[in-house]
Amino acid sequence: MDYLQGITAVLAKDLQTELRSRYAINTVLAFVGASLLLILFALNAHQLSPTPKSALVWIIILFAALSSLSRSFVMETDRKTFNLLRLHSKASEVFIGKLCYNYLFTLSVNIATFLLYLFLLGMPIADGWALFLVLMLGTAGLSGIATMLAAIVSQADRKGAIFSVLSIPLLFPLILILVRTTKAALIEGFTENYLNDFWALFGYAGVTITAGILLFDFIWDE
Repeated sequence: MDYLQGITAVLAKDLQTELRSRYAINTVLAFVGASLLLILFALNAHQLSPTPKSALVWIIILFAALSSLSRSFVMETDRKTFNLLRLHSKASEVFIGKLCYNYLFTLSVNIATFLLYLFLLGMPIADGWALFLVLMLGTAGLSGIATMLAAIVSQADRKGAIFSVLSIPLLFPLILILVRTTKAALIEGFTENYLNDFWALFGYAGVTITAGILLFDFIWDE
């Protein structure tokens, strides 16, 4: 029970901080809106084939995540509260609390992005359950990588640049899997041909979150 209370306390603190400032959510939504309009009018997205249509939405989400998800730990360093967390919380409580915050934040952004993207392009949904699974697992993978890397770069001088450089190689395989599974969910419908892709998505999310929990003890001590 104390363990869950520690996780909840970290999550509640980050949610309250974001609700007060609304910096990250306003920045991300402005970026997403501008990117969608640019794609719609400059690239003639209606005329693109299914694979580019499925890829563009995740490219937007990727760069939106890179601009905001590092704040979960960077904010603690900037405000000199990192040592305070060490005094009052365990390493795993902090990591899981930050992970839950990043997951909820990213999931809300992803849902808003997909709804706006499908509305602007007039795209139907071939398989709603498959799209739900893609959003849940894709968000878990993004959040797991972002939370772990944010903890690593939080003590560095140029946090934003280092975070982006480290994130893109790790997230590149995830984006490739998400493009295929999104194509199945939106356009072709789920078939046995995509079963391995969904298992790969599940495995990627599980491995990144597990690795983050195991490695965070070493990051925490440093």
